[in-house]
Order: sequence, then structure tokens, then C-alpha cells
Amino acid sequence: GSVIGTTLGSARVRYPMVRSSVLDGGPGSHPERRGLDPFVRVTWDEALDLAALELDRVRHSYGNEAIFAGSYGWASAGRFHHALGQLHRFMNCLGGYTRSVGTYSFGAGLDITPHVVGSFRKLMYRQPTMADVRDYGELVVMFGGVRPENTWIGSGGVGRHRMRGLLADCSRAGVAFVNIGPLRDDTMAALDAEWVAPRPGSDMAIMLALAHTLIVEHLCDQSFLQRYTVGFERFQDYLSGHADGEPKTASWAAAIAGIDAEWIRQLARRMAAARTLISCAVSLQRADHGEQPIWMTMVLAAMLGQIGERAGGFVLGLASDCYIGTPVHDISWPAVPQGHNPVEAFIPVARISDMLLGPGEAFDYNGSLYTYPDIRLVYWAGGNPFHHHQDLNRLIEAFRRPETIIVNEISATATARHADIVLPTTTGLEREDISVVTTDGTLTAMRKAIDPVGESRDDYDIFQALAERLGVVESFTEGRSSEEWLSWLWQGCQEAAASNGHALPALEEFRACGIIELPDAAPKEGFFDAFLRNPDEAPLDTPSGRIEIFSKTVASFDYDDCPGHPAWLEPFEWLGGVEAGTDVFHLVSHQPGTRLHGQLDDGDVSLARKIAGREPVTLHPEDAASRGISSGEVVRLYNSRGACLAGVRLSDAVRRGVAVLATGAWYDPFEPGIVGTLCKHGNPNVLTADVGCSKLSQASAAMSCLVGIERWTGEPYPITAHRPLD
Repeated sequence: GSVIGTTLGSARVRYPMVRSSVLDGGPGSHPERRGLDPFVRVTWDEALDLAALELDRVRHSYGNEAIFAGSYGWASAGRFHHALGQLHRFMNCLGGYTRSVGTYSFGAGLDITPHVVGSFRKLMYRQPTMADVRDYGELVVMFGGVRPENTWIGSGGVGRHRMRGLLADCSRAGVAFVNIGPLRDDTMAALDAEWVAPRPGSDMAIMLALAHTLIVEHLCDQSFLQRYTVGFERFQDYLSGHADGEPKTASWAAAIAGIDAEWIRQLARRMAAARTLISCAVSLQRADHGEQPIWMTMVLAAMLGQIGERAGGFVLGLASDCYIGTPVHDISWPAVPQGHNPVEAFIPVARISDMLLGPGEAFDYNGSLYTYPDIRLVYWAGGNPFHHHQDLNRLIEAFRRPETIIVNEISATATARHADIVLPTTTGLEREDISVVTTDGTLTAMRKAIDPVGESRDDYDIFQALAERLGVVESFTEGRSSEEWLSWLWQGCQEAAASNGHALPALEEFRACGIIELPDAAPKEGFFDAFLRNPDEAPLDTPSGRIEIFSKTVASFDYDDCPGHPAWLEPFEWLGGVEAGTDVFHLVSHQPGTRLHGQLDDGDVSLARKIAGREPVTLHPEDAASRGISSGEVVRLYNSRGACLAGVRLSDAVRRGVAVLATGAWYDPFEPGIVGTLCKHGNPNVLTADVGCSKLSQASAAMSCLVGIERWTGEPYPITAHRPLD
């Protein structure tokens, strides 16, 4: 219902649209009116001619570096109609573009893990599986839980929903689970997990205290540390307090986290006595100093000496999607080639506003110093930064800096409303495609169900038309139509499957049957297996070839916010800080259970969960009662960065002092185009801070956020987020 509702709903962009000031005054006219100006319907030829002229003007006047096409976000699961891939292929045919690197999801983890054990991406799907935990495990200690809603999704789609069943099997097999985090519901009820709710942002202190207890009670695996790691002595000096005068004891951590010190000590003993898997949710690294809990998870597992054992060691990002912790296929499926980007300029993905607001300014990233390019044109396709970026008021200011903003869009999102040229694109229901779930081996024929809505076009057709106007159509299409590209892709799928012992039928036969499920992937060697057998012959891809508890490389960067070993660094916003008073809440902005990030927010399922038309904010009943707030009422969340309205839901599954407001409610300003105006709908990113979590990764720090909350006594403003663009 949500997919159909979004496809045919009022927010659907049906025709090419251009911002009125641009039509009146030309490109760059009144950029301060982005988000405020009405849009005017134009013909496809008018829109494409204008977009092509702007692309040509900017690249010839300022160079391709002046075009930011680092477009980021979730889009179609299809292997051909993948907006980001189509955009990058097109831009590379034009001579390249400024790109983005990293992800909002795993930003800090992507950059710290290579310094400690090697590639995060290679590690990701070679971690312990839940089948191993079911058969061999005894204890799973979860920092940040294993949120069940996240197991419903996966990059490229989900073929087989298995994670919930596997987790339930683990519990039935007698595996004990400990959920350390502010939300009890971050684990399935079937796990019957022990719940301990520390102050958000204090996980690192708890991890350090566990490590300190292991040392003072002689529970470390010294032989593992000596053979497979480097730098433990430097880290031990820090834990003991020899380095900074502060021993990282259980009592020290308990005061920071607001939990019992003896419980920390007892947990350390349990972990040492059992086959233990330490799970670190990716939400922990989307915070100030987000590299630290990822690093410390690996160090704590090394101290226990269980890395590489079945159901032992650590797992990063378990249940961030449905595949981490399940067996995966190694088949290299084909994709439409994107070509070569000769432009060297890039930004860490979460630094969009910094780039647009500070051209020519220097920034640190992973040991090097770079400079933000001077962006004159932004082209976005397949994503929505007004969903995933922080401090939307700052982003609005940033979006007023480029001379031209072009977006390919399905719906009238805030990104579309802050653009100059909006080109309507088709959804997965309106085109033919092929979905290949690379991890579980499910192939789906995505059949066209309806004709394109309005005048919408496939991204491929849009870029082909632009390529014709710009003289690069042959290099972009290679003489192939969409159907011919699909045939080319399917032939590649057949070859890839055959090389792994699987026969796939002809394309038309595949389309007739609709779905193919390859046999389950055979168990594969774990990420550490060869290394553990012989670390000299199969070293890790780190400077030392070992697990780096102390990293000389990271230390050489001399970053004050990411030292050479895991450390407690106080977050810039948290409930234990001096700025936190009794009327302040820690805002947790996790992923929603009713949509995919911001997609389908205008669908039936998402709309049905709203309260008074607004995104729900969950509070502890005692917090609400002390403020005279009742369930179902509307409240105002606010801080120095912005404010939004939300509908109240009460639950004792939330730690006191914590407010939970899921991401993805479309930004809906009370006064469009006005920086700092109230969001009527409940988008938490008017509240989150747009700062890098450290100089090492420059990743999102959205989870470090404090807000005030008060009853809303004003007018119940109507929600207009899902209105048409015109």
C-alpha cells in the first residue's frame, strides 16, 4: 500500500519543473529564494535544454571540479535503474565531478577499522554468523542492541528474511543476551535480553572499565595479545591511569554511565568465563568520537582472546541490515560500468554543508589535509540530503550558495523544493529491471506494472537526452537501449552464476518465473582464520600485520579528537555534560519502522503511525508526567540549532532523560525558505549537529544531540510536507 500510495500520491512529481526566479532571471537568480519560490511546469525540451546549458557553462567556465555529483542515498534495488550509478556514468562521460567518499551509515567505522584490523568492507560479511552463535555461543553482549526493524532491509533489497528467526533460535538454544543501551526495544522480545540503560554516549567508558577489570583480575588472554596484537602495553598504561592519572575502573565508568559499578565487574567476569560475542551497533559510531567504540569493541574481543572462535570475538553492525551475521555469496554480479572520474576533488560524505559554505577552506581527513572545492552546480539523483544530513537550517544556507541545483526526483521532497530544475523520474513500478541480492543470491525480475505517471522518465532516458545535447551520447549509451542493457546485464549474471556452479535461464524465462533463489552459500573462512593460523604468513592488512591496539599511524596524525589508542573522550553533547540540566533530553534519532529512511513517508503505513499528523516522539511516562505532557499531545523539541513539533508516545522501554524521534519525516517548515523556522512535521535533523565526529573520519555525529521538550499550546499547524511541488 505504501509503494502504491507514494507512486500515485499527491507528492509525486509528474512534470518537469523549474523554479520561477530561474525562469525569470536565468541561472543563479535569487538563490536565497530556494525553498520559497513556486515552481513552474515546463516542457521536457525546455528543462533539458536549460540543464544541459548549465552543465556545459559550469564545466567550461570553472572546470568539472565545480560540479558536485556526489549524490548519495538509497534508491531502487534494480541493477540498471540505479540513479546514483547512472548519474556518475553520465558525469564521467562529461569529464568527471567532485565526489563524496564514505557513508552516513558506517562513516567512522569505515575509516578506523583499516587502521586496526583491515578493510571494514571485507570484514563486514566475514564476521561470526548467528548460526554459529546458535550452535556454539553462550553470551552475546550488545552495545546498542540488535534492533529488529533494521533486519527488514538490506542494500540492494532483501531476498530472504532470516535474521529474526536466527536470533530467536539463539535464544531457544540457551544463549544469553545483554542489551546495553537506552532502548529496551532495541532487541527482540524473544531474546529475553538483560537490559541495562546507561547514559547515551557513555558506552566507551563501560568498555574501558570492562577491559580494566579483565586486567586487574587477570582474566586477559595474554598469549593471544602477544601473538596477534601490537601496542597493548601503551593501552594498558592508559587503562591503569599511568598515562593520564585516571584509572578506568568500574567505579569511574559507573559514575559516567549512571549504572552500577559491580554490574560492570560481574559482566567482565561473565564475558571471560563464556564463549562471548561482543556486538557494537553502528549507531554508536554516528556520534562524537564515533571511532572509539568501534576500536574498543575489537580491542575488548582481543583481550578475551576469542577472535576467530565460532561465536566468539566481535561483530560490527549486527542487524544494521539483514545480512551481517548471515552466510553470504561471493558471486561478483555485473553492474553498469561507471567509467573513470578524472577529478581528484572529494569530500567525506557528511561534509556537504561545509563544502558549499566554505570553498577553499582546508579540512583534515584520515591523516591528510585537503581543500574544499568551489562548487557552482549540484546534481542530485536517487537521494535526499534533507533526510540524511544534519542541521537542516545550515543545509538550507548551504543550498543557497551554488549557482544551479538540478535534481532527478520521484516526489516533492525538501531537496526538490530547494532545487532549481526538477526532472521527474519513474519508480520501480514503472520500468523493467533486474534485482540481484548479492549477499543471499536472490534474483528478482522487476516487471513494469504501470505506465509512467505523468511525464516521468527513467533516469537513463534523462541522462541519454542530456548526453545527446552535450555530444557524449555514444559514450554514455554505448549504442544500447534500456532493454539491451538489461540483456547485457543478464548475460553477465548468467556468466557469474555459471562460474560458481549455478545455471540461470534465458532472460524471458527468468521474467516468466519472476524469482530465482540460489542455494545457500557454503560456510566460508572467517576474516581472521588464515591470520590466526599463521600471522606471519597471512598478516592482516595493517601496517604491523597485527591487530593494532595502539596504532602508530593514527598517533602520527596528532589529532586531539582521535588518539593512537581507544580512549574516553567526552562527547560535545550528552546528559553527563556540564550543559545538560534537568530539563534536557538526549535525542535518539534511529531508523523508522514504517518506511525506508525517508522513502515512503507519504505512504499509508508511515502516515498511519503519525500522531496528530506528526512523527511520534517516544518519552518515558515519568518524564512526561513531570512536565504535564500526555500521550497523543503535540510537543515542541528545540535547541540552539532549530525546533520541530512531534506527537507524544509513552513507553517505559526508554531510559529516563531520552527522547526517541525516528529519522525520515519530510522536512515541513512553518515558514518556507526561512532559516530557523519551525518544522511542523518532526524531522529530527533540524536539531542534530552538523559536525564531524573526528578529524579522522569527518563522519556524522547525529547521535550526540541534546534537546528541550515542552507542550505545544499554539495552533495545530496543518502538515504540508506531502503537497505537490506545483
